[in-house]
Amino acid sequence: MANAIPTPGIRPANPRFSSGPCAKRPGWSLAALEGALLGRSHRAKEPKAKLAEVIERSKAILGMPADWRLGIVPASDTGAVEMALWSLLGPRGVDILAWESFSKDWATDVVKQLRLPDARVIEAPYGRLPDLSQVDAARRDVVFVWNGTTSGVRLPDADFIPVEREGLSICDATSAAFAMELPWDRLDVVTWSWQKVLGGEAAHGMLALSPRAVARLESHSPAWPMPKIFRMTKGGKLNEGIFKGETINTPSMLCVEDALDGLRWAESVGGLKGLVARSEANLAAIARWVATNPGYGFLAEDPATRSCTSICLTITAPWFTVMGAEAQAAAAKKIASLLEKEGVALDAGAYRDAPPGLRIWGGATVETSDIEALLPWLDWALAVVESEVVVA
Repeated sequence: MANAIPTPGIRPANPRFSSGPCAKRPGWSLAALEGALLGRSHRAKEPKAKLAEVIERSKAILGMPADWRLGIVPASDTGAVEMALWSLLGPRGVDILAWESFSKDWATDVVKQLRLPDARVIEAPYGRLPDLSQVDAARRDVVFVWNGTTSGVRLPDADFIPVEREGLSICDATSAAFAMELPWDRLDVVTWSWQKVLGGEAAHGMLALSPRAVARLESHSPAWPMPKIFRMTKGGKLNEGIFKGETINTPSMLCVEDALDGLRWAESVGGLKGLVARSEANLAAIARWVATNPGYGFLAEDPATRSCTSICLTITAPWFTVMGAEAQAAAAKKIASLLEKEGVALDAGAYRDAPPGLRIWGGATVETSDIEALLPWLDWALAVVESEVVVA
């Protein structure tokens, strides 16, 4: 029983390990929002300048090429991806890589909603990447996530995409941006949201377009109706205002202030290099622990593909692996519930579609010391559930 097994003597200072919305940056408080231009039109000079500042600071931190456009768009990363798919796809065949739930959603959009006649879905089960040798990114468009938020499997590189290519590469980077290096020369569309690596608030997406993507927008008219929030062109030309802070619909200026706070913090810890280092340190701490722990393993089978943000763990204890699927799911949920009840890990259960296990967010706003303080609790919760299974 839980009270029969001694609890660890340390606790994470911040127990928030959710994979979205994610932990706020260290030291954050509501005072960070005091400069928010509340009750102001987002089209007024000062608020529009703040929106433009989010764009410019983001581009600078990420090292985005100067000729790329970056805009703030509705509906989080989902909205940004949907805008790209519905606006850009059609002129060429498209390959969609699917290896976890969100990438499968994009495959559903392309195949069942847009109903593109020349669409290939290249799949892999949770824990693996698809066979990238099947992708024809030289001649076809390709749609993929950089980091599988629900599987903890990331791309180690984009070498399967030629620098010289005819198709567009559309990358959902929501749990990768600001924690992983992105090869801009092999990408054409990159999307993310504020609530991931920098711990911002939800509902706002970021959409980055290469010159090649802009050329596609200006030369291609989709065969389907386009809702207002998807429209990025006027009279066949890019609506440049979207990429200067003139948002399609009304943004939250409170969230904008919070996004700016996160970006300034990112600059204070060394920009992209500092953010990547913080995230990789979190993965390294868990990897050291897993290496000597018989009870847990990584869902990502190949170490080169293990995410440093959405770190997904499987349960490898012998008593767990011999159980049936329903019993495994129940036991994994019990472990996550115990961690939450003790206040040491909130929202750490595996995604609903993923194999039973845990998902620990390791993005840049999470302190490695909190990761290290959490790990003994994972052993404790496993032991408690094992004792209950044995008694039963």
